[in-house]
Amino acid sequence: MTALLIVIYIAFVSLGFPDSLFGVSWPVVHVEFGTPESFASLYSIVTGICTGGVAFVAGPLLRKFGTGKVTFFSTLLTALGLIGISFSPNIVVMMIFTVIMGYGAGAIDTGLNNFVSLHYKAKHMNWLHCCWGLGVTISPVIMSAFLGVEGEWRNGYRVVAALQFAIALIILASLKKWNIQPANTVETEKEQKDLPKKSLFALLKEKGMITSILSLGLYCGGEFMIGTWGATYAVNVLAVSPDEAAKWVSLYFGGIMVGRIISGFLSEKLSDNTLVKGGMVLAALGMVILLLPVGKTALAGLLLIGMGYGPVFPSVLHSVPARFGADYSADITGYHMGGAYGIGFFIQLVYGYVASATTFAITPFVLLVLALGVIGATVVTLRKLKR
Repeated sequence: MTALLIVIYIAFVSLGFPDSLFGVSWPVVHVEFGTPESFASLYSIVTGICTGGVAFVAGPLLRKFGTGKVTFFSTLLTALGLIGISFSPNIVVMMIFTVIMGYGAGAIDTGLNNFVSLHYKAKHMNWLHCCWGLGVTISPVIMSAFLGVEGEWRNGYRVVAALQFAIALIILASLKKWNIQPANTVETEKEQKDLPKKSLFALLKEKGMITSILSLGLYCGGEFMIGTWGATYAVNVLAVSPDEAAKWVSLYFGGIMVGRIISGFLSEKLSDNTLVKGGMVLAALGMVILLLPVGKTALAGLLLIGMGYGPVFPSVLHSVPARFGADYSADITGYHMGGAYGIGFFIQLVYGYVASATTFAITPFVLLVLALGVIGATVVTLRKLKR
């Protein structure tokens, strides 16, 4: 199982690679394509629809084909999407390949999150998402090396695509290992295959389900905002160069990675719910620092925001079987992720157009409101479950 866990970790690194590329390259890409800056929100919501859409139907796919095969095929799709983006002559073609990439990412995300939440301790869920943090931290660093030269953002995408193809080959070589699972894993998956179908609306009626999804969606709204617009905020509000802004955003993603390493250890003593609320308080402190009138030094607040955000997503997903039972956990995990992506990208879409029409200086204030919303929705969820 150790070898399989390592492969799962590597697969989640690949999931993180594409997530931060667009945001750090957009200040250059939109100029080359002659596209309005605000178009980033629409572009990102297309990714969210694809990723979230797959998450809603991932449960049946995972039961039919198995987590290993779905993960391999999906990683291959993301690699093809990245290489296609690098050769795109305009924004329309770029969006077509983004659709392919989004479909791949959604299936990986749901499959591995469900697998780990069912069969591993909370620390492994946090460290799994730490690997995502490693992926989103590495890719802006790679991209920043190419942003100083016009058009070279394409080579940034190609380097990351090459890494993605390599990881797909690792997963392909390990497919047999996915069948070597503990007895409880085999039994659980067999039981899930034999379950009667249960509709989306029937599952959404479970106590606390809507607010649980809402808490994850509000969190995603903040995470997506910084990932897509963090570099633009740094460039427009603090007069930072695009390549330097990419490095600051990389610090944010590095904070997420560090936060998940630490929370992996803390999860041995603290509950998922405590980690979510504590993480959002730390993130709120980083948002306050982002407001300080100290020039680009305020961007150091991105590190605290990232560290605070670290445990939120993995802790909510790891709590799904405990909150709602293991029987339909693959479906419920997919609904959480699909709903969260939908809410998150809608928030980011609205924010993008409002900030573009007014000022990106509103960013820290919007982030603070979302942080309070996450805490509030979590508290309401726990109260409903206690009843």
